[in-house]
Amino acid sequence: HDEDIAVSAHDGVITLTGTVNSYIKKTHSEFAAKSVAGVKAVVENLKVCFDTHDEKSDGEVAKDVLKALKSNLVVPEDKIQVKVEDGCVTLEGEVQWNYQKKAAMEALESLTGIKRLTNSIIIKSDANDAIEKKTIEHALLRYAATSDQNIRVNVDGKTVTLNGSVQSFYQKDKAEQVVWNTPGVAEVHNELLINLEG
Repeated sequence: HDEDIAVSAHDGVITLTGTVNSYIKKTHSEFAAKSVAGVKAVVENLKVCFDTHDEKSDGEVAKDVLKALKSNLVVPEDKIQVKVEDGCVTLEGEVQWNYQKKAAMEALESLTGIKRLTNSIIIKSDANDAIEKKTIEHALLRYAATSDQNIRVNVDGKTVTLNGSVQSFYQKDKAEQVVWNTPGVAEVHNELLINLEG
């Protein structure tokens, strides 16, 4: 990783401190730390400090963001509103699928000049099929990362809530990913706890 990042680990808690020169390095560092087996918590103290040539006005950032969204074929850019304030970008609007919401975020990750990226896009699915609890439970059993974990699934309309416990951030994220792959899901409440005794 970046030479300005210091990593310390103690009892399943990883602390990241230091500075990075882009938002993408910050998110990738967090993701890498969460993916380490046995990690129960990540304390993230990374600051984004731009090189002088990477500093941009909010107007320039907004222009870059709109261009990046438009060039990503998966993103329905006409459904997304962008707000930029002091280098902090917020995405709002409505899309049909979670992969579109995710693609909007990913389209911007490599842009310079962004200090923070918030994805407030709402998912409004047209799928009318009832979401089957059993379908999600079977999907969770198919994945090695989630098959032997204590995960309870609750379905209320288009909202799915996950309760119970897993042994790492990685498993918690994987379980949520499995749920989002189910057609018709508009919202996921991931209330899984990281089991400290695991």
